[in-house]
Amino acid sequence: MPISRKILTWAVLVAIMAVLVVLVGPYIIGPESIEGSKNVLTTARTILLPVDGPESLDWDPRGEGPYVGVTDGRILKWSGEDLGWIEFAYSSPHRKNCSSHKVEPACGRPLGLSFEKKSGDLYFCDGYLGVMKVGPKGGLAEKVVDEVEGQKVMFANQMDIDEEEDAIYFNDSSDTYHFGDVFYAFLCGEKTGRAIRYDKKTKEAKVIMDRLHFPNGLALSKDGSFVLSCEVPTQLVHRYWAKGPNAGTRDIFAKLPGYADNIRRTETGDFWVALHSKKTPFSRLSMIHPWVGKFFIKTLKMELLVFLFEGGKPHAVAVKLSGKTGEIMEILEDSEGKNMKFISEVQERDGRLWFGSVFLPSVWVLDRQ
Repeated sequence: MPISRKILTWAVLVAIMAVLVVLVGPYIIGPESIEGSKNVLTTARTILLPVDGPESLDWDPRGEGPYVGVTDGRILKWSGEDLGWIEFAYSSPHRKNCSSHKVEPACGRPLGLSFEKKSGDLYFCDGYLGVMKVGPKGGLAEKVVDEVEGQKVMFANQMDIDEEEDAIYFNDSSDTYHFGDVFYAFLCGEKTGRAIRYDKKTKEAKVIMDRLHFPNGLALSKDGSFVLSCEVPTQLVHRYWAKGPNAGTRDIFAKLPGYADNIRRTETGDFWVALHSKKTPFSRLSMIHPWVGKFFIKTLKMELLVFLFEGGKPHAVAVKLSGKTGEIMEILEDSEGKNMKFISEVQERDGRLWFGSVFLPSVWVLDRQ
């Protein structure tokens, strides 16, 4: 066969394979379906931002906001349709190389936000700098805690505040990786994550749960009796009893149908969990054993890793858990990712659900009234 015909034959075969990947691939590597879910997130309204990654949202004690932490190390405040997003605060004074689309460690990366109602101070986890605080007037944040029991806080992720006890609870997702290495942190198989309690009065911090495999979201129960921590690879929600007859013990609160990001409590005491992704054939394979995950980390580019982990089809899933039993009450999704994807948090407020995204320059609002 002449070389020209060989080249033509290979070109045709490659073209056919490419078409098959596009047409059939999603059915082979695609995310698993969730029984009983409602595909309603396609109708949510989008509020665009001038910068990527509004990973977490919260409102100040006056009800203004939401405030969001974004990729370039700032915290922005939503001031309505006329004024849009305005700068409120920032993690680091080093602003020279901060980017709207790429995280620069020196700039910090604000993640879980929590306003303290009695003071108006905004506390937040920074994926590089630790737990931070900024006053009601905003500006440069100050460090609250970046070391616990002699070990540096590498990846502060989400937090909640017990105002009665004057305590902060937060997750430190890894003792090795920062935010920029988030996929490595949970594919490598290391169980080095911690849930931590920080006493604001004594300024003492202690580990309340350890040996967690990439704990991501964290939330306190309505009565302050327990703390929840979402372990991503296992899809488990761990519970630590802070008060009552079981104080100091831990158990499993819930099992999720996918990989959790943040968790938020509702006014009634239930919880919303944002899933970064449903389970997929690749995600199951990559977490069979730590060496499998480490192999993919070394051999695949990050873009391909994310693509495969999402099943070739980024999507959005929100799960509501009963605050009393941990049972799944409701599952909402955009199964095709037509409107929403890569969601990181769900907040229920005044008959609406608000959604953040760790990657995209978008906040979404779903009216449920």
